[in-house]
Amino acid sequence: MASQQAIMDRFTESSGVQVELVAIAEDQLTSVLSSSAASGELPDVIGALSLNGMNQLFTDGLLDTSAAAAVVEELGTDTFSARSLELTSSEDQQLSVPSDAFAQLLFYRQDLFDQAGLDVPNSYEAIEAAAEELNSDSLAGIVAATAPADSFTQQTFEQFALANGCELVDDDGNVTLDSSQCQDAFTFYSDLLRDYSVPGNQDADTTRASYFAGEAAMTVWSSFLLDELAGLRSDALPTCPECADNPAFLAENTGIVTAIKGPDGDEAAGYGEVVSWNILNDASPAAQELVTFMMGDGYQDWLAVAPEGKIPARSGTADNPTEYADAWQGLEAGVDTKALLSSVYPAETLDEITQSTDRFRRWGIPQGQGALASAVSGQFIAPQIIASMVSSGTSGEDAASQAQDEAETLKNDLGQ
Repeated sequence: MASQQAIMDRFTESSGVQVELVAIAEDQLTSVLSSSAASGELPDVIGALSLNGMNQLFTDGLLDTSAAAAVVEELGTDTFSARSLELTSSEDQQLSVPSDAFAQLLFYRQDLFDQAGLDVPNSYEAIEAAAEELNSDSLAGIVAATAPADSFTQQTFEQFALANGCELVDDDGNVTLDSSQCQDAFTFYSDLLRDYSVPGNQDADTTRASYFAGEAAMTVWSSFLLDELAGLRSDALPTCPECADNPAFLAENTGIVTAIKGPDGDEAAGYGEVVSWNILNDASPAAQELVTFMMGDGYQDWLAVAPEGKIPARSGTADNPTEYADAWQGLEAGVDTKALLSSVYPAETLDEITQSTDRFRRWGIPQGQGALASAVSGQFIAPQIIASMVSSGTSGEDAASQAQDEAETLKNDLGQ
């Protein structure tokens, strides 16, 4: 908040426009907006909003989409990641201004893989082979989310599903979760976590703890792990035996995969969350000016708030097409200790991460079904099924059929 306030103060100094900055927990957004709407005091702009949050605002008719389109056009459409614009649009209508993103990544012990002669785990086949080879009483082959009421499980499974061509809907908006690709994705993910992982429900905290303790060969986490992995955050330090003498041991011995391919997928799928600036109806005329400033003069400082989780959705300007992408690699990450990302990770790794936004895929949004995707995620349909499969051995066919029925019910409830 302090860092963001400093940027807002710069905007006020340059424009004369006063800005009131209010923090809202994401899970409280709906209730806060409802009360604000009832009192006629909706905010002008909401920043750092997830795609699900954006789609909910659009469904509720709260977005000034013409204002968002005007900002993007003024800044230059070609200066944004094409995929970020696609994910923040609906039927060629720009809903918001994409700001930045976190990428979902597969982290793996490069040293252990090299010793065992294993391939990079960027496919179903390579991931399963590595998990089976490295799994032991003291080392889990992989740790990944399985908690039944956790968006982290939805995010993790969704990438594996998309990697195998499992889509929420087809181009006509029909739910397709009972496809053979989805059946196989459910089976692969649940078998992987049941046979080569740790017992019990896993979430963001447990998976990070296992990998940091040197007790897992692979994990799936967001790019927010990059600074913690390097020992830059005191309340989330690596605890592996080698880390006592070298806090950066895991960062130095971890490989990173940005996209995964399943046997039935047409291309490798990356997953990430694009957050955006959302201008609401009846906003102050200065709202567009603020968003333009935050994506221009204030952009580098905005990314610097947490660069490991704020990959630029705007790579540069018309005059300097890579200005912000280049600047991102030179930003200091960390909480209690600061270090340049480029001093910890190889340039090719950072390049791949900055380019990963154009490989992001998401359920429903490209097909114009963002509201349904938001509802499916919010109801934890896939996470609950995954947890059941891991614990009870439900078949992929039954899992996909259940997901299909529940998603179709939600679709009907939405009147689609």
